[in-house]
Amino acid sequence: MTLVVEAKHRFDGFSLDAGFTSERGITALFGRSGSGKTSMIRMIAGLTRPDEGRIALDGEVLTDTVKRIFVAKHRRRFGYVFQEARLFPHLSVWQNLTYGRWFAPKGVPGESLERIVDLLDIERLLARSPQNLSGGEKQRVAIGRALLSSPRLLLMDEPLAALDEARKAEVMPFLERLRDEMDIPIVYVSHSVTEVARLADQVVVMQDGRVKAVGSATSVLSLPVASLDRREAGALLQGQVESVDAKHRLATIALAATRLYVPEAGLKPGKKVRVRIPSRDVMLATKRPEGLSALNVLEGVIQAMTGSDDATVDVAVNCGGDVILSRITSFSAERMGLEPGMPVFAIVKTVALDS
Repeated sequence: MTLVVEAKHRFDGFSLDAGFTSERGITALFGRSGSGKTSMIRMIAGLTRPDEGRIALDGEVLTDTVKRIFVAKHRRRFGYVFQEARLFPHLSVWQNLTYGRWFAPKGVPGESLERIVDLLDIERLLARSPQNLSGGEKQRVAIGRALLSSPRLLLMDEPLAALDEARKAEVMPFLERLRDEMDIPIVYVSHSVTEVARLADQVVVMQDGRVKAVGSATSVLSLPVASLDRREAGALLQGQVESVDAKHRLATIALAATRLYVPEAGLKPGKKVRVRIPSRDVMLATKRPEGLSALNVLEGVIQAMTGSDDATVDVAVNCGGDVILSRITSFSAERMGLEPGMPVFAIVKTVALDS
């Protein structure tokens, strides 16, 4: 699957001029509120006609303002999941799900109702009314309804934004299953670095209606431009669970050339994981420290240093192929004599890791 998007549009007080190419998997449109993410996804869906632009999926042109092509939204065969579940209150969960079948084209094989119910773990909810569901349950049903329309592309516009942290944690594993077990490409809108770090294969960073960065999640989310708040800056590393210490509830993650200890959190040996390390939680030392409670002391070489206006310095440390970011004061950097090419030790508290 290849989705090509090029769009220009002027709104009241805001102009959008952005484009990207997306392959299979989850592509996240990431940025602050008002950056143009939802405007982009609405153009992909056919809900907004751009002033100028071209949108094509696998070579099929859906929008081309030069050639005056604009395929209507109901003919694009895209599923759309909004912030709010938007379930029909007068229908049961089962009836809401089967409603999606009305939009599945005849002759196109789709997932069975049983498969979707199992994927989202909603069998016990089928006879209920939407009024008797939690926010997380409603959103899982909304996702199931979209999937049962046999979409060739799934659009998700901040699907967790209206949920509290507990409900977000409830839905997140099902989104991961959807990514890993379903062969449906997804464009996912979010301003949450945590969501994007866990789910996305590709990230498109948007700011003021423009694309500021695009690439793999591990590369883009480690760039300063990907941080909506400098306090959120950090590195996203990919690894595999090597072993689990049940007694101490710790898991060992094998990275490119080193290992990390993280909270066990139900991880199993062999599972591929992403670990996000906030730069504010990484200390640096010029000599290997001793007598620390921190379990993760990683040896590396300073790859780059970037100063800022708030008297801090972002230090990128290459640890055998995995780059970890550390934010320290400019005073500390000067006192330690830090410079690119210098060997250092990056110290990370285990509790600071989020796998």
